Amino acid sequence: MHSAAAVERIESREAVHRVMCRYMELCDVPSVQFSVEELASLFTSDAVWEGIGAEYARKFGRRRGRPEIVGMLTAYLPPNSHFRANVHVLGSEQIEVDGPAAQGRWIMQQLSRYEDGSAELLVARITADCELVDGTARIKHFTTEKLFVTRLDEATRLLESN
Repeated sequence: MHSAAAVERIESREAVHRVMCRYMELCDVPSVQFSVEELASLFTSDAVWEGIGAEYARKFGRRRGRPEIVGMLTAYLPPNSHFRANVHVLGSEQIEVDGPAAQGRWIMQQLSRYEDGSAELLVARITADCELVDGTARIKHFTTEKLFVTRLDEATRLLESN
């Protein structure tokens, strides 16, 4: 039989998993029932969101607090015309829980079709330090680092011609 502490760790890991999956889902285009308020609620009030590595540090920089983070993220989402379609897939999940805190690591694949018709596959390493309160995880420090990107324009044109 599982101890109460073991059950709590499992539930905490599941909470971190849920917050990251919902974050990615809200960043998909089109998104299912997008809400700016819900996106903001996934982060602590003093959260940090940052791009790391030479390219992403320059492209995204470091954002602090919900208003800055949500402002940056929504600049890429409808009604802004950046993506025509965009989907995020998380894998290689590793979540470690330490009381009211947790850290997760993922490899993210992002398939994007842009308004100009171009398309790409991007792979990034994502880390998130989360705060756990009453069974809910919120992102306290999020980082993304680009690992790989390739254009998919020709494959897109071939698929559309069939």
